[in-house]
Amino acid sequence: MSARQIILDTETTGLEFERGHRIIEVGCVELVNRRITGRRFQKYLNPERDIDEAAVAVHGITRAQLANEPRFAAIAEELLQFIDGAELVIHNAPFDTGFIDAEFKRLPAPLNELRLAQRCKVLDTLALARGLHPGQRNGLDALCKRYNVDNSQRELHGALLDAQLLAEVYLAMTGGQGALALGEAATAAARATESQAQRARRPTQRLPVIAATADELVAHERLLDLIDESAGGRCVWRSHTQS
Repeated sequence: MSARQIILDTETTGLEFERGHRIIEVGCVELVNRRITGRRFQKYLNPERDIDEAAVAVHGITRAQLANEPRFAAIAEELLQFIDGAELVIHNAPFDTGFIDAEFKRLPAPLNELRLAQRCKVLDTLALARGLHPGQRNGLDALCKRYNVDNSQRELHGALLDAQLLAEVYLAMTGGQGALALGEAATAAARATESQAQRARRPTQRLPVIAATADELVAHERLLDLIDESAGGRCVWRSHTQS
């Protein structure tokens, strides 16, 4: 059975769904067995309300740009089908899941009773990063730098872009495709070395046996005497050869 994960991110009109702020973009990237499959889900949404200036400074999306985009209600079923049953991997998960749950609450029954935690497992990469790097900066940009993930295109936040970056960070942070690739490369190298190795040939002629001289035998016995004395007993060589 394949392990399916969805890296998910949202952009919003503001920071607090409790005060009526809405989702304006949702982006998802699919992983299966820790590999990016290329399947993705991305939608811009009409929030039916103004966007805080501070939020626009972060993601650069204005209300005018979203005037002709669908409402969340129009894409809710499609989003649910894409993520249903997968493990959601989200950076600062309570923020995004809180907004998505709030959007579902606005819908007619039975969707208004849906909560993400009921349909998907949720893994918070911010909590994971804080456990791995306590006392350090663990925002997405900081993690990209720490794990050598190229985020040079991230001048502004974007749900799909951030989900793509988080997918690479998550894989690197938890062992990742890089580790798998290194393992595969090492295996291939070992096989190549094995195929190139040649069995040593046993010499056909008899090997000469050179006996010790009388002086060498006397010197050897003196050395064994010294070993006996320093060890406080009979050395292993004498016990072995005279048994």
